[in-house]
Amino acid sequence: MKITREEIDHLAELSNFSLSDAEKDSLGQDLQNIIGYISQLDELDTSGVEPTYQVFEMKNVWRDDEILEQDADREALLALAPDSQDYQIKVPKVL
Repeated sequence: MKITREEIDHLAELSNFSLSDAEKDSLGQDLQNIIGYISQLDELDTSGVEPTYQVFEMKNVWRDDEILEQDADREALLALAPDSQDYQIKVPKVL
């Protein structure tokens, strides 16, 4: 697969990069090398290999939710706020 100058210009525009002609040539060559290296994977025979989704034997560790008693009550916490109304903290409107 050949990387064209238009594709490099498009990538530079999407990335908001300002590249000189020398940088574009260098980037094009680097991308070409990367694609060539990755395309070597197409040559591998993986017909007998089971797909791997997780490299390590990991599983989620779940715990039961516990509601712990708190020392502060609602009124004490609301009293710390600069302004409150209907058991809610009032904050400036943000648009």
